[in-house]
Amino acid sequence: MNRPNYWLIAGGWLSLAAAVLHLAVIAGGAEWYRFFGAGEGMARAAERGELTPHLITLGIVAILASWAAYAFAGAGLIRRLPLMRTALVAISAVYLLRGLVIVPMLFLAEPTRFGIWSSLIVLTYGIAYAGGTWRAWPTLSNQQRAKTRLDSGPDLAR
Repeated sequence: MNRPNYWLIAGGWLSLAAAVLHLAVIAGGAEWYRFFGAGEGMARAAERGELTPHLITLGIVAILASWAAYAFAGAGLIRRLPLMRTALVAISAVYLLRGLVIVPMLFLAEPTRFGIWSSLIVLTYGIAYAGGTWRAWPTLSNQQRAKTRLDSGPDLAR
């Protein structure tokens, strides 16, 4: 029996938590946009009642929720999604690259507390996705899944 892929399960829950946090930012308004590093332009637009900050944030929510779905599908908790390997590698890369922004930030700019913490948090997401993708790799291919089913064949011994 296969053990659960806790790496991808954790990555999925982390992405869902980030999606919910982004929804809370919309509800919290301009001050939340500022606190969570969206930038002064987004905060002022929210203060003026513009829809743009909320639509952008809802787009981020949709992306994060779909990334959670890929993590859960990769862990076998929900049905397979299209391009599993490609998606999980891409998601891992985006999270890892965003997290690694901390390296040049430490040497080339004056890092902010928000910049350091957000990079470390997102790096954790990337490690969870990369570790889970690595562990699930053999089961993520359609050909491998089909071969495994054929090799196991029907149980005729009963």
